[in-house]
Amino acid sequence: MVSESLIEELLPLAFGGTGKAEGDGKVREWWHLDGKRRFLATTDRLSAFDRVLAAVPFKGQVLNELSAFWFRGTEDIVANHLISVPDPNCMVVEEASPLPIEVIVRGYITGVTSTALWRRYELGERVIYGQRFPEGMKKNEKLPHPIITPTTKGGPTGHDERLEPREVVEKGYLDAELWTRVQDAAFALFARGTEVAARAGLILVDTKYEFGLAEDGSLLLIDEVHTPDSSRFWLASSYGERLEAGLEPESKDKEFVRLFYAEKGYRGEGEPPKLSDSVWVETSRLYQELYERLTGQAFVPASYPAHARVLKALDALKGGEVKV
Repeated sequence: MVSESLIEELLPLAFGGTGKAEGDGKVREWWHLDGKRRFLATTDRLSAFDRVLAAVPFKGQVLNELSAFWFRGTEDIVANHLISVPDPNCMVVEEASPLPIEVIVRGYITGVTSTALWRRYELGERVIYGQRFPEGMKKNEKLPHPIITPTTKGGPTGHDERLEPREVVEKGYLDAELWTRVQDAAFALFARGTEVAARAGLILVDTKYEFGLAEDGSLLLIDEVHTPDSSRFWLASSYGERLEAGLEPESKDKEFVRLFYAEKGYRGEGEPPKLSDSVWVETSRLYQELYERLTGQAFVPASYPAHARVLKALDALKGGEVKV
């Protein structure tokens, strides 16, 4: 068991709250280095139900280093904004103009909320997000082929709006040519992610991609990629048996901690329950395990306090001591 005193000691090291960041999202802080580069720091903050609810040791490092791994491994599909990784929790990226929508690619029919694929199918819909679904599907079954579900960007405190794919152009979010480029890149990225996950004994269930435009108008992959925050992963070895038994697949992502809150009756309103010691530790272990499975590399935790180390890296960059 992890003592309460240790939790209280480590939670502030989610290195938000330094007061020096120029921008602050749910799990990231950022600073402008110049007109063309931005310094991103990924925190240990954990968000769910559109709120920051906790902090998990080394979560930020996993998200940062795993995203860098994917950026480097998908450059043949689409360019990305990564320039360098001067610290385990940080990356220097190219400034980009984010597109007003995010793209979710789904390979399985799952979920329990009113907008989830399974819930809509269960209520009788057979054409969902512009795709026709066959009769007789089981919850958590693989789709005949992946589908795209676009959403608007709700911001740090707002909810995303689900869109039908045709609405992206009809409502003027993107023109037809750019929307085609985004969809092609998203499907190709999902296919690559599926292959890597399969080699790691995992199933890539669904994932969110965010794109932006570079100064020259070219498409860039930005934000995070195939992390346990942005993607859903199931353990492949037990998937078939659990599907036949009507059981939920073994989760290897943030769904693990979402279920903790759901079982406590929390849905995003009011004061959230504190993570139990066992869930707090297991979430950190799970994130590190996913990193190791996908990359084939041992996870080497950086020393705390993260915020002091990150600010030192930022000062070095501004002083020209670190080449990027």
